[in-house]
Amino acid sequence: MPQVTLIGYRGVGKTSVAEALSVTLGCSWCDCDVELERRCGRTIADIITRDGEAAFRDAEQELLSELLAGFAGVLATGGGVVVRDANRQRLAAEGRPVVWLQADAATIRRRLAADPATASRRPGLTTANPLDEVAAVLAAREPLYASVADLTVDTTAEPAAAVVERIVAWLTAQEAA
Repeated sequence: MPQVTLIGYRGVGKTSVAEALSVTLGCSWCDCDVELERRCGRTIADIITRDGEAAFRDAEQELLSELLAGFAGVLATGGGVVVRDANRQRLAAEGRPVVWLQADAATIRRRLAADPATASRRPGLTTANPLDEVAAVLAAREPLYASVADLTVDTTAEPAAAVVERIVAWLTAQEAA
């Protein structure tokens, strides 16, 4: 089981925080989206375009199950991993502690717009432009993130190092309790 599982919408900093947190905790880290692309030999956008979102979600669910069962580092999940009930159940059972990284929609839009990989790696989730859909998709997913989160950290104005400090302080307090 992971030492920490990070959840949250795309662009909230899961990958950056996972990498920095792994250094602090002295363990490895894994970005589920990157690992899924590596295994499939294609981008997520290509998988969804050619095979459909259901096929992508199936592959994501299979990978999550495998990593939650056997990965002992910091796990950064895909932004939509919580849309499937089976994934939320598995996160609740095997992903603890689960840290929900969040940011406001304007910050997420700004981060996605500044990321050159957004167009090629981050497919639209609705018929809207990926930048235009953020607020609606985020609102729909927030209760799903909240349902499995042990800790919530707002990354809107916090650099990754500060987020890591907050997570480590919380982990230390949990161990002492």
